[in-house]
Amino acid sequence: MWRLILTFVQLFSAIAIVLLVLLQRGKGAEAGAGFGSGASGTVFGARGATTALSRATAILAAIFMINSLALAYMGTRATEAPKTILDEAASGKPAPGAGKPAPPPASAPAGTPAPAPAPAPK
Repeated sequence: MWRLILTFVQLFSAIAIVLLVLLQRGKGAEAGAGFGSGASGTVFGARGATTALSRATAILAAIFMINSLALAYMGTRATEAPKTILDEAASGKPAPGAGKPAPPPASAPAGTPAPAPAPAPK
């Protein structure tokens, strides 16, 4: 369950980092160049989006790294394989109740000997 949740967090943070990096201003290019020339002031405000986008990118990068470490730890942790009936039989452990002798049948009294089997016909 945790692995599934962490995988979704990893996927979301990776996609968000890619989108945030694509939105950020490059060297010499304006952030709003994709929206038309000189539109950076109207898209992100007069100050620009460098502080908000770079802070969000740094936070998502930290989440991505911590999440990657958690997934790596969960992937390398040894988990015990489920035991099957054949595994239990091979280990030599007796089944519960196997050490007790079977009770005598209820039809024969406890002190009488068992009848001899009939001889096979020739």
